[in-house]
Amino acid sequence: MLPLAADYPLLNIIWTMLVFFGLFLWIALIFRAFIDLYGRHDISGWGKAGWTLVIIVIPLVGVCAYFLIDGKGIAEREMAKAQKQQGEFKDYVRDVAGSGNGAADDIAKAKELLDSGAIDADEFSRLKAKALS
Repeated sequence: MLPLAADYPLLNIIWTMLVFFGLFLWIALIFRAFIDLYGRHDISGWGKAGWTLVIIVIPLVGVCAYFLIDGKGIAEREMAKAQKQQGEFKDYVRDVAGSGNGAADDIAKAKELLDSGAIDADEFSRLKAKALS
């Protein structure tokens, strides 16, 4: 039998897993705080340096204080960033897909030109055939 297995029972394994999970969670929160802090444009360099010092010197209190004090601002900045990215994506799709409805839009434009007298019936039929092909 393994003497190590008898010396380290199941509850100790579970406790160790929880401790490691908590450690990784805490490190992720520290990185998240730094990412948000240095991505901000509304805070001066001295403010960033102050928050960095607080987070490094007293990490648990510093991270918790940063998220408690500026939690609403973090959510607003993330929402604005997501909306900006969504708008850019929609503009990109619009540019790639082209404007209008394709053939139907081209035929409607040609019909307007025909009705206004800018083109004759032969030109209209050529534009219609080109749009349908």
